[in-house]
Amino acid sequence: MDAATIVGVLTHSSGLPRESDYPYWSGDFDFPTREKVIERLGSQTPLYPSDRYFQYSNLGLTLAGEVVSARANVPYADYVRARILDPLHLDTTYPEVPLQEKGNRLAQGYSARRRDGTRTPLPLFQARGIAPAAGFASTVGDLAKFAMWQFRALAASSDPVLDPRTLREMYRPHWVDPDFETFWGVGFATWKADGKVFVGHGGSCPGYRTQFVLEPEKKIGVIVMANASGVNTGRYAKAIYDIVAPNIAKTDTLPSLDAYVGSYDAFPWDGETMIVAWGDGLAAIDLPDPEPMKSLERLRKTGEHTFRRVRKDGTLGETIAFEIGPDGRATKLWWHSNPYPRM
Repeated sequence: MDAATIVGVLTHSSGLPRESDYPYWSGDFDFPTREKVIERLGSQTPLYPSDRYFQYSNLGLTLAGEVVSARANVPYADYVRARILDPLHLDTTYPEVPLQEKGNRLAQGYSARRRDGTRTPLPLFQARGIAPAAGFASTVGDLAKFAMWQFRALAASSDPVLDPRTLREMYRPHWVDPDFETFWGVGFATWKADGKVFVGHGGSCPGYRTQFVLEPEKKIGVIVMANASGVNTGRYAKAIYDIVAPNIAKTDTLPSLDAYVGSYDAFPWDGETMIVAWGDGLAAIDLPDPEPMKSLERLRKTGEHTFRRVRKDGTLGETIAFEIGPDGRATKLWWHSNPYPRM
């Protein structure tokens, strides 16, 4: 059998098993130490011959972290902090779940929904020996910085963190499954939809789901983070992209509508109403909604702090009025004579 390669590990085509041979994704989420991962590794057998099929492997990414540590002669977390996180000023990103943030910035994680609709709080975990594959914790703000750095690096001739040529190579498909349905770059998933090329990665840990999607050509990034298992963050990311991407170029040349953009409390009929810039005006979206484009309502500015709903046939419907606070930002909107306080 051909030996697994580093490229095979990073494209998940090495044939390695999905996990280290411990039940850490269930029960109390007791992740093994680095020493236990190494101890059990010798008794694990490949799932497939190398370079035969795609099989996502947290074990493989764990071993990639070990390669980095061995090559740099420093612990993996220290290398990532010194060479990536600190230079990019990702100050709220950690290569292991930060226990010190429990009850502060770290959101409580919840299970998937049971049949009765309830979720269960899940215990906080640390990925320990699996940290290179599943230990990172971050914020939307830091992931946005990470996306913007990639867009800058792609357009540059050099970068102190990563050679732009290497980043472009990471985006390029290095693995194609035999059915030509699954493509993978180096560390990134890569795919094509509606004539556009995307790269990104999802994340799933006990109580948390994340989706990170980039369209490099137009420099558009979408980040979705949820503190609950079973949430289809990829579906939300696509819906957000479908709303935002077509309107970015249009809104760049229009007067700012930032004073109105934000979330408004729609309880008890909906969780919230999100007001976003859209085309030459605003749009209202009731959340949660797995298909927000279907419920999106366009709003056209017709007066000072007033808008009217644009009907499907282009005619104007009812008036939506915003109350403005001392800071110049909306504090409430009125729709059908009912108030929606800003959240």
